[in-house]
Amino acid sequence: MKIKDLIEATGAKVLKNIDENLDVKISTDTRTIKPGDFYLPLKGASFDGEKFIAEALKKGAVGAFSTGEDGTLQVKDTLEAYLKLANWRRNKLNPTVVAITGSSGKTTTKELVSSVVSEKFRTFKTPLNHNNEIGFCQTIFEMPDDTEVLVLEMGMRGLGEIELLSKYSEPDITIITNVGTAHIGRLGSRENIAKAKCEIVKYQRGNVFIAHDDDLIRKTVEFSGEKIFYSINEVKIIEQTSHYSRFEYQGNTYELNVGGDYNIENALSAINTGFRLNMNAEEIKSGLKKYAPIEKRWESVNAGGYEVINDSYNANPESMKAFIDTILGFYQNYVIILGDMGELGEGEVEYHKQLGVYINKHSKLLKDALVLSVGKLSKNITNEITNCASKHFDTTDQCVNYIKSNIKMDRSLFLKASRSMKFENIITCLCKQV
Repeated sequence: MKIKDLIEATGAKVLKNIDENLDVKISTDTRTIKPGDFYLPLKGASFDGEKFIAEALKKGAVGAFSTGEDGTLQVKDTLEAYLKLANWRRNKLNPTVVAITGSSGKTTTKELVSSVVSEKFRTFKTPLNHNNEIGFCQTIFEMPDDTEVLVLEMGMRGLGEIELLSKYSEPDITIITNVGTAHIGRLGSRENIAKAKCEIVKYQRGNVFIAHDDDLIRKTVEFSGEKIFYSINEVKIIEQTSHYSRFEYQGNTYELNVGGDYNIENALSAINTGFRLNMNAEEIKSGLKKYAPIEKRWESVNAGGYEVINDSYNANPESMKAFIDTILGFYQNYVIILGDMGELGEGEVEYHKQLGVYINKHSKLLKDALVLSVGKLSKNITNEITNCASKHFDTTDQCVNYIKSNIKMDRSLFLKASRSMKFENIITCLCKQV
């Protein structure tokens, strides 16, 4: 961007003379800033980037934003300036923007949609889980100039946050994977969660909205364009194993190199997105077939001789049940290791109990299963299990020691917990020699 573009996009006040035709790149981190960059300091609860303006200039930055008098361009709020700059670049490059949110499945759906649309278009997607305001801006500035389709994942912690992302991304197609109980501790009810998720259409400029067929979403969303609702009930499953699915949907047969009904259901949003972008069925089929889960999403690894299926990227009651369904439906001789689910509010104990009850109801499928729980809240899961062996541990170290001493390596280990539980430590410790 040129300096004059920075001024135009943000409405900044010029504090110091600078060549307005100078081309610059935006940097928000003095640790990685390069000569010729323009520094944009961000503020947080425990840091203030404006304290490092002098350091940025010393390292070669040609200028800096500030809310005070220390910078080159003055704005009221630097995060707002960052968002405005991102919106400027979004509109200059003008890709088709597909925006995705949901209580669970949004990262998987982002990957599925990207895999499909990249069969026909130059596609860029939100890296990892950079799904907040800053992550959105970073994604926009990392996006190549020739991007034709931009796939954005949008996360939220409360009301108003998805609306803000919608305002600056101006989506063409929006997707809501589901409305569950993730973040219910902050929002209080599924109704409020639905309201927060449906903010995604607030500044939508395109006319396609795609969502899981949920009465709450249907009732909540305020959108005048085309609304497409999908469900696993519309699917005929032809073949399914733990690592493969073949299914028929609306007259076409598709393949996925993953199992689980929830993966098929997420794929339906990608299929509908492809058709709305005028892709043909063969292109969509090819894109789905190439999809591969990202790290910690049903990731199969060898850890010290044990086969470990790691799905500990995140966890909430809905994704936990889908995880359990897949294991019970396709595997034998397994150990299920569950950790705490975060951000469930006052009902957190009850949600963990309900998961234990859900597992216990599958008495015919449990057979010789073993369920281990780790953490403060997950004890409520195993407390409810009576139809198979179960055991609770306070720490991952205790759990690993038990596994090494009591579980033979012919049994597969399945891990699922919220990221705060750091279940990757189980894999690390299993790999270490006793």
